[in-house]
Amino acid sequence: MQATLRRKDVNATIVNAGVSGDTSAAGRQRFAFALDSLPRKPDLILLGLGGNDVLRQIAPAETRANLTAMMDEARRRKIPVVLTGMRAPPNLGPEYQAAFDTIWPDLAKTYGAGLYPFILDGVIGDAALMQRDHVHPNTRGIDRIADRFTPIILGQLDKG
Repeated sequence: MQATLRRKDVNATIVNAGVSGDTSAAGRQRFAFALDSLPRKPDLILLGLGGNDVLRQIAPAETRANLTAMMDEARRRKIPVVLTGMRAPPNLGPEYQAAFDTIWPDLAKTYGAGLYPFILDGVIGDAALMQRDHVHPNTRGIDRIADRFTPIILGQLDKG
């Protein structure tokens, strides 16, 4: 993402505070600490948790509560957020899917946040863009996500 932004003449430094395998609960637990550990207040937060929640079939209400707490903290600190949404697979049932899939658009609307509705849009289902596990994007998939996500980030940075 940083390289993509710099190619667009945006001198951005991306700090990845993510931890592989994190659920929204683990992210919530570390959120304020991660922000406090930065050398300066960020211009923008890219909040992309929830994928591991759906893989573990965590109750959507719990995921929503965790993301809401992080959005509240970002608002308190006056840091804009872009949410990277996730979607539940249909095999988890229509009730789970409906409750889970609405989390990100609802939060974006409530908090006036930017939204990339589904982080794996245009990547999932394309074997050439996914790792062998068919869950995680490979390098080419990540490049595709960065290319598609960049206009949203630029729009949010322009607002600030």
